[in-house]
Amino acid sequence: MVQSDNRQQGVLRSLDWWTIGIYLALLTFGWISVCGASYTYGDNDIFSLGSRSGMQIIWIGTSITLGFIILLLDDRFYDTFSYVIYAALVLLLFATIFNPHSIKGSRSWLVLGPLRLQPAEFAKFATALAISKFMSSYGFNIHRMKDFFAAAFIIILPMICIVGQRETGSALVYSAFFLMFYREGMPGSILFTAVAMVVYFVVGVKYENVMMWDGQTSVGEFIVLLLVQIFSTGMVSTYIHNGRQTVQMLLYTVGITLGCMLFSVYVIPFDVTYVQLIVSFVLIGFLFYQGLSARIRNYYFIALFALGSLAFFYSADYVLNNVMEPHQRVRINVLLGLEEDLAGAGYNVHQSEIAIGSGGLQGKGFLNGTQTKLKFVPEQDTDFIFCTVGEEEGFLGSAGVLLLFLALIIRLIILAERQPFKFGRVYGYSVLSIFLFHVFINVGMVLGLTPVIGIPLPFFSYGGSSLWGFTILLFIFLRIDAGRNLVRT
Repeated sequence: MVQSDNRQQGVLRSLDWWTIGIYLALLTFGWISVCGASYTYGDNDIFSLGSRSGMQIIWIGTSITLGFIILLLDDRFYDTFSYVIYAALVLLLFATIFNPHSIKGSRSWLVLGPLRLQPAEFAKFATALAISKFMSSYGFNIHRMKDFFAAAFIIILPMICIVGQRETGSALVYSAFFLMFYREGMPGSILFTAVAMVVYFVVGVKYENVMMWDGQTSVGEFIVLLLVQIFSTGMVSTYIHNGRQTVQMLLYTVGITLGCMLFSVYVIPFDVTYVQLIVSFVLIGFLFYQGLSARIRNYYFIALFALGSLAFFYSADYVLNNVMEPHQRVRINVLLGLEEDLAGAGYNVHQSEIAIGSGGLQGKGFLNGTQTKLKFVPEQDTDFIFCTVGEEEGFLGSAGVLLLFLALIIRLIILAERQPFKFGRVYGYSVLSIFLFHVFINVGMVLGLTPVIGIPLPFFSYGGSSLWGFTILLFIFLRIDAGRNLVRT
């Protein structure tokens, strides 16, 4: 009994109270924002359980209780039962696909009487535990293809189930785990490839119908093919360390492309991208040949990068125009500035930008926002709750909220780096990655900088599932961190 009491005292002393303080501050500001977003002129009691703000108090109270319970459990519990928790949540995700209840076209909610739960929110901490357990196992090496793909499968499996529930936005959140992979040694080339794909897609789609001076060549296709050539030659310099060969490849590829462009402009107009494709395939063939002759494996990877870049670019264009639903295509076009559609796909973002802009420097004050009180912004107390912060608290309040999230992110980095075991570090960076993804994408979509994919802002958006999910995710890490200095018996 004495040993147990001493252990609990040790846990309390080791708890990171700074993080708990930030958590409580975010909960407080989140509740204020829910009040502002859900308040209607004439309402007298914001604490009534019949109101969204009143119910949010219940969710906050139960979340704090849940966090306290998590802190009471032995930190070794989460390591021991990681796979069991993961398997249970994946089965629940799979079962939810066949859920008869459809809410706004999504089957991601389980309806239990008056209570609605979204398993995808809880699967985040289960996936984080499972991936931490797997990556901390003896002999794991992220540079070994078998281990890397096995770890990736742990992440992709719940994503597939969530996509089956027609909840693409929630599924995309799980891609945040690959940021943790990078910290744990994943080659930077994989992260660079992901960024390059985004660049190809944005540039290719945005400037697809813009023609160059010759009137025959698409600016978007021309730039993407030129980037593929430049990126590939740059990777030769980085991973092969052959500066002379890099310069030669760059002179040939870019030189031929620019020469053909000048010929098309001043002599005979033609589509330069045909020449670029030929040059790109010659470049790929040269890289494979160098790999065979020099017996350097990195040549093959660079060649596959170039080939994959071409395949992705042309397949992405096909998927956008022939596979995606019209409303999805419109959302992308609105984001890229190709369409306005202020009455349709761009309505939410347009109204949220108006609300944020109207707040000015200091905001209109608590419960005084006109855009939110008159319900101009759809989903203003869930996915678009940050516009309420901007309208009522202004630039200063919005900056303060973002600084709080920044403090949380920095604190999580500090806690993750001080873990004595790999399990704790991997889990910590998984938590960090998920929070970072949510904040970046949610605030970005409210400001019109990222696609509208419908994910909540941690501790701010109304609802029990997201609040419980984020609390469990965070407090498991706090409990693991609190046990870092305990003497094991």
